[in-house]
Amino acid sequence: MSIVEMKFTIFHYLRVLFFFFFFMALSSYSFVVRGDKSSVLIVDVRSFGARANDHRDSTKAFVAAWDMACKSSSSSVDLIIPRGEFHVGPLRFSGPCTNVTHLTVRVKGNLKASTDLSKYRSGGGWIEFGWINGLTLTGGGTFDGQGALAWPFNNCTTDSHCKLLPTSLKFVGMNRTIVRRISSVNSKFFHMALVQCRDFKGTRLNITAPSDSPNTDGIHIERSSNVYFSRSHIATGDDCVSIGQGNSQITITSIKCGPGHGISVGSLGRYPNEKDVKGLVVRDCKMSGTTNGIRIKTWADSPGLSAATNMTFQNIIMSNVTNPIIIDQSYCPFSSCSSNVPSKVKLSEIYFKNIRGSSSSKVAVQLHCSEGMPCKKVYLENVHLYLASSSGGGSGKQQSSNGGNEAVSSSCRYVRANYIGTQSPPPCH
Repeated sequence: MSIVEMKFTIFHYLRVLFFFFFFMALSSYSFVVRGDKSSVLIVDVRSFGARANDHRDSTKAFVAAWDMACKSSSSSVDLIIPRGEFHVGPLRFSGPCTNVTHLTVRVKGNLKASTDLSKYRSGGGWIEFGWINGLTLTGGGTFDGQGALAWPFNNCTTDSHCKLLPTSLKFVGMNRTIVRRISSVNSKFFHMALVQCRDFKGTRLNITAPSDSPNTDGIHIERSSNVYFSRSHIATGDDCVSIGQGNSQITITSIKCGPGHGISVGSLGRYPNEKDVKGLVVRDCKMSGTTNGIRIKTWADSPGLSAATNMTFQNIIMSNVTNPIIIDQSYCPFSSCSSNVPSKVKLSEIYFKNIRGSSSSKVAVQLHCSEGMPCKKVYLENVHLYLASSSGGGSGKQQSSNGGNEAVSSSCRYVRANYIGTQSPPPCH
């Protein structure tokens, strides 16, 4: 072989190797072109070793796929989790994703959480999204927390210093987030939690856990602003939605809640330096078979001063709800609570409008405010609640011949409520 032939052969092999590795790299992702001619980088977890319906852990593959998506130079990225079952977690999808302005995670399959509790840190999440701008989580898939094996280890009702089990989906420090068309089942702790998020929109969510599952709040919101949840079904063992401290401009609309503990503000006032809650709207929701309807709960003996103000609850239907309207400023979920010191959380500008349906208890409206800080500017407008008929199968559609108004009552402490329009039960005297 001549020197010229040898050089040509070496060049040929080098060229083959170059294209081999080039196409191998391209196989990890692809580009599609939108109608507006902008390109979208497609990243598929299968390209990094994830295999559907394989019981082996796919966490490393998901992390590698996220790294490529987040570090991409493309402004628009779709991270694809295809149909099938994947065992993962815990996972932390962290930003900032410097060049990516639109990052969509399309979950089409069923993700199952690890049941090994030693893998999770207390108060953390199974899947955490943090410090990302412009995330969309969608796809119609399911997040299965496999909580049944973890619930026996939840001792938070008896131990105030308990180790918190992981939240299924946790969002921290997020901006411009959309979550739609996903399901969450059997979370170990909260299904979804928002902490320090802005401009967050959630819609068409399906969240379920057994009615006796502990602390499986559907959605918990804390220290966040401009948050909007709508058109979702939540059935859990705790609050369907809980509004914690430091929130502003929160809208909850068109939620079907039940079973569960209803939609709650709080609990507030447990910790020092809590921030105020202001600008809450809950409207067009239905509560079915819940222990509470609309509830505001604050701890007695609060370590600091805080407030919750400008809150409107409007067009709410109650069906066989134990406590349709309740303010409880002596809240304590533990088996023993001894404090007699009044709550230091100031409640004011609270509006209950067009609340109707059935109560499974005789006290349908309970406004128990703090002796140290009585509630101010509480308004009830067109409240029509009646005692659910035992012969009505709990549907609340049947009532006594005179409307059932005499069967339900109100209970008030340290508040002078303002009444407008129809009032059943009758106002507190």
